Amino acid sequence: MRGDTRAGLLWLPAVAGVGVAAGLGVYGRLHHPSRLSIFGELGRPIVIKAGLTTAVVILAVVQLISAFALYGRLPSRSWTPALHRWSGRLAVLLSLPVAVHCLYAFGFGFDSPRVLAHSVLGCLFYGAFAAKMLIVSQPDNGRAWVLPLAGGLVFTALAGLWLTSALWFFVS
Repeated sequence: MRGDTRAGLLWLPAVAGVGVAAGLGVYGRLHHPSRLSIFGELGRPIVIKAGLTTAVVILAVVQLISAFALYGRLPSRSWTPALHRWSGRLAVLLSLPVAVHCLYAFGFGFDSPRVLAHSVLGCLFYGAFAAKMLIVSQPDNGRAWVLPLAGGLVFTALAGLWLTSALWFFVS
């Protein structure tokens, strides 16, 4: 019975992540876009968003490398766990103004395949992030594969977001 309870707890982060992703998607779709910029008069919002998103991707690469070190795939130092935690915190912190601006100014878009992919990936990123944070707070209980899977999903969604936004902006 105890094993069944632990297996059941594995679904809680997944359900919460799907809830976050779906909630953002529904809000983004039902919200009437406002062309107000949360970035004020600092310049064109897309330039700021592309820069912040690129910084987030760089921090995500730090996350990936430090995760490999934490799992013994690369050499690790005593400060590697702190680097992993703080680079992740900073990445999410930098991503929030971009996400808020996208949700309020544009909502969930499907004007083109790129915009649709970007909208879906944005929802997926925050859903996967929510699930990963819930997984981190649970004891391992023999499911060591779950946390790297969630981290990989967060990284993949972020890479897709960057490809459909910042890279698209830089090359167009």
